[in-house]
Amino acid sequence: MSSDARQPRQPRTRLGRWLEADRIYTARLRLSEKPGPLRRLAAFLAHSGDSWFWVPGLAIAWLVSGQAVKLLAAELIAAIALMALVVFAIKRRVRRERPKGEWGGLYRRADPHSFPSGHAARMALLAVLAVGLGPAWFALLLLVWAPLVALARVALGVHFLSDVIVGAALGIVLGLALLVVFRLTFS
Repeated sequence: MSSDARQPRQPRTRLGRWLEADRIYTARLRLSEKPGPLRRLAAFLAHSGDSWFWVPGLAIAWLVSGQAVKLLAAELIAAIALMALVVFAIKRRVRRERPKGEWGGLYRRADPHSFPSGHAARMALLAVLAVGLGPAWFALLLLVWAPLVALARVALGVHFLSDVIVGAALGIVLGLALLVVFRLTFS
């Protein structure tokens, strides 16, 4: 028996090594098969980044608030819609399957592709916009909340770690670009 037969097969390409590291670190963060309070907290955090939570919440804020909040809510809803289109286009192109697992059946049926994470992108986008547009309490809340949502998505097994890292980076870039657009448009 050769020495190669006893050694685990190593990915030969840089991308192969990177994907293997991604799988290893994702598995270390996973909680979906471990019932308990930490898993329940992760489920709450993972769902708190859903569009169906943010868009109606912002629409209600728009309906019951003054002009400044109406403008902020409209900007955030438009940003969420644009982010959804960008993420959808990338997911259709890349078509990376979600990690195997049972949790998140709705996500798995409605959107079987995981790259990039729309939740991580949306939350990072909202955090950047909140920092730039205010109010300060909202920005601070989202700066703490956004990474927790992203990690919860990995912990529950619906995303690989790289999905949320790239999603968050995408949200930051789009958020910075939209801050420039919003300032030029509404100043």
